[in-house]
Amino acid sequence: MLIRNFLESGFESEAEFIPLMNQDEEEQLLKDNVPENLSILPVRNVVLFPGVVIPITAGRSRSIQLLQDAYRTDKTVGVLTQKDINVDNPVEKDLHNTGTVAKILKLLKMPDGSTTVILQGKRRFQIKRFIQQKPYFKAEILPLQELKAPSEDKEYAPLVESIKDLAIKIIQENPNIPSEANFALRNIESPSFLINFIAGNMGLSIKEKQSLLSENDLKKRAVKTYRFLSIEHQQVRLKNDIQSRVRSDMDQQQREYFLQQQIKAIQEELGDISYEKEIGEMRLKGARKKWSKEASEQFEKELLKLQRSNPQMPEYTVQRNYIDLMLDLPWQKYSKDHFDLARAQKILDRDHSGLEKVKERVIEHLAVLKLRADMRSPILCFYGPPGVGKTSLGKSIAAALKRKYVRISLGGMHDEAEIRGHRRTYIGAMPGRLLQSIKKSKTSNPVFVLDEIDKIGQGAHGDPSSAMLEVLDPEQNTSFYDNFLELGYDLSKVMFIATANSLSSIQSPLLDRMEVIEINGYTIEEKVEIARKHLLPKQLKEHGLKKTDLLLGNKQVEKIIESYTRESGVRALEKQLAKLARHVAKNIATEQDFSKRLSIEHIEKILGIPQDPERYEGNSVLGVVTGLAWTSIGGDILYIESILSKGKGVLSITGNLGEVMKESATIALQYIKAHHEEFGIDLKLFEEQNIHIHVPEGAVPKDGPSAGITMLTSLVSSYTGRKVKPYLAMTGEITLRGKVLPVGGIKEKILAAKRSYIKEIILSKDNEKDIFGIKKDYLEDLTFHYVKEIKEVIDRALLKKESL
Repeated sequence: MLIRNFLESGFESEAEFIPLMNQDEEEQLLKDNVPENLSILPVRNVVLFPGVVIPITAGRSRSIQLLQDAYRTDKTVGVLTQKDINVDNPVEKDLHNTGTVAKILKLLKMPDGSTTVILQGKRRFQIKRFIQQKPYFKAEILPLQELKAPSEDKEYAPLVESIKDLAIKIIQENPNIPSEANFALRNIESPSFLINFIAGNMGLSIKEKQSLLSENDLKKRAVKTYRFLSIEHQQVRLKNDIQSRVRSDMDQQQREYFLQQQIKAIQEELGDISYEKEIGEMRLKGARKKWSKEASEQFEKELLKLQRSNPQMPEYTVQRNYIDLMLDLPWQKYSKDHFDLARAQKILDRDHSGLEKVKERVIEHLAVLKLRADMRSPILCFYGPPGVGKTSLGKSIAAALKRKYVRISLGGMHDEAEIRGHRRTYIGAMPGRLLQSIKKSKTSNPVFVLDEIDKIGQGAHGDPSSAMLEVLDPEQNTSFYDNFLELGYDLSKVMFIATANSLSSIQSPLLDRMEVIEINGYTIEEKVEIARKHLLPKQLKEHGLKKTDLLLGNKQVEKIIESYTRESGVRALEKQLAKLARHVAKNIATEQDFSKRLSIEHIEKILGIPQDPERYEGNSVLGVVTGLAWTSIGGDILYIESILSKGKGVLSITGNLGEVMKESATIALQYIKAHHEEFGIDLKLFEEQNIHIHVPEGAVPKDGPSAGITMLTSLVSSYTGRKVKPYLAMTGEITLRGKVLPVGGIKEKILAAKRSYIKEIILSKDNEKDIFGIKKDYLEDLTFHYVKEIKEVIDRALLKKESL
């Protein structure tokens, strides 16, 4: 306010310069003659209103000369405010067009060489034109009249009173404003002077004050002033409220400090110096942590609770574990990422043979993270049969990024507390495995592999898979809540990678949060390369052997793969190589002679009788059709057999089949009955002959719709007496409309067909797109027939009766 400005200027008495004008004095001031040509005083950070007295310090030589010349003559100047206070030598365009005619009350020379002038505003004016530039501005002016509210306006007087009351409230509530200002306001009688006095001394910007000065209508100026005053009043109240709360908090801190000092003195008297030293070390560690304000306050609160606890009580251990967890967690501590994609590609190629599509997708994922510079990206889920390298891919990604590698196995987990932790109300409470693993990694951005996410169970203590929803959602895991920690912990920088063997057992909301990347099985050629580059050197090292102690050629490795393993991955292959390494190690340890280069005969002697892989058995029997199946260990071929016998048209199905597979057999039979004329089948056969369908290996559960066309072809073969084309296999689902629908697991099924020396494969037309994503090497010596209708399957699969 104005009063404070006088105090800062060093004047002893404010009353000397505060004009408590009444209406008559103001009117007399307005009647004073104003010259048409007026010397213009540019000012930087003040706007002068009519009737208001202000001190101004002039430092520019041209301004000092102007004031001295005016003081010697009529003591009248025109005050214009600069648009930009940083301009040292303003020109005409740097000045506002509306200003105030002012009377010089006093002119004082200051010790520093500047001149201080006391000015009183008289009336407003506008610039017509500038008539002089040097040594100072002179201009031809137009005096402005105040447009006052009419006497019958009932709003004006209450508005002025409201302005006065609000200004008095601000003075009373703001301790920085002298109390004398209250006295000054109460003694102002003129409404127009009150408005100008308050408008000139509010804490507004120069632009806002200038807008008030430019307002000709006094009532509108009063309304604007009241609005600005209301805002200032709210700011003062808010500031006072904040200061009050701060003082209260400081009082509480001083009280706690006093109590802590008393506790410290008591413990020193009891001789418990080591305990206090331990608490001090914890507090020092906490001060070095980069945690949030919430975490810092929680730590101090819990540390005080620990300090007051009795070490003999059971709760003390839980409290101590909590403090240790907070100190051990790597709050906002991140390892630096190394997004060298060429290096990452080399590491992936070094650790994994094949899997080209998967490695390409991983490189794309890393490229996106490099460009976005954050981890808010889809959670990767590697899905495929056992032993294909899903878990080790996570380790390779961690090595490529130079991040810490963390892995937890979720298989068999059935307690939600394993993820979220236990509440501290329980004795022996612990945090969840997620935070425990983060603590061990000592960084908040490791590569975190969630192994076997499809094998999470649901028990009596909650559903862990539901708890994983928060962990794997980039929108939620910025503040993952652990029941033990009772604070939000940021997991958004963690790179989560999940692995699964099957997607059917994963909850759909959980699956929706992940981007599934399918990892198919390896071909024999890829397995040979993996065995020679990775598995065999690893087993030789683990068994203490040299590279020259065990030599295997490609044919020998192929023999092991074909005759002693039956899998999509390479885990069983590694076990067989370990068995060979143990045999060699025993011979070396017992100093027996042995051949370092093992032949196929040696392998059969060491590993036992070979189990020949499932191979095509020919087509000499009616009703026998080769189908392609997907299993958890990869692709396989299966035979579907059907035979007719005298009876009443009863359908029998054996072979430990699931409900879906039984439904496929029923659909196939009903379709054949409905279209018996197209297939050339006598209708009496369905009434006089029983039909039996069997799928060998009855001890192995089998289910799924992909055997639909295989069952239908087998039934048509038995009813028509037409044999199946040799070296042919098929897979596809059927409908009662006669459509052939696509199925999954195409790559695994094609690999199984190649192993069994199949030459032709019948697929649904919609599965053709799956073939384009498979390497051409896998498709050599195979012919594909794409069909849409069941009739096409029969035409391609069955030989004509005359050709037998």
